[in-house]
Amino acid sequence: MDKEALLKRITMNPKVSFGKPTIRNMRYPVEIILDLLAAGMTTEEILEDYPDLEKEDIQACILFAKEALTVKSIHKVAG
Repeated sequence: MDKEALLKRITMNPKVSFGKPTIRNMRYPVEIILDLLAAGMTTEEILEDYPDLEKEDIQACILFAKEALTVKSIHKVAG
């Protein structure tokens, strides 16, 4: 699955989870999936615990986080 198709799995809807990024407009925030991965859970373990999710959803969360952290430019802040 290409990058754009993965990122389309991440939705932001003000009526779902207060507008936080979620997976496919369901009530699974990207933040929670990233927390589970950071805690050491594998993709397979997450999918076992959350049968509504698909492998591509987990990949989409990781890609979304990477894209959010990619530095586009650096500006000096006057202080």
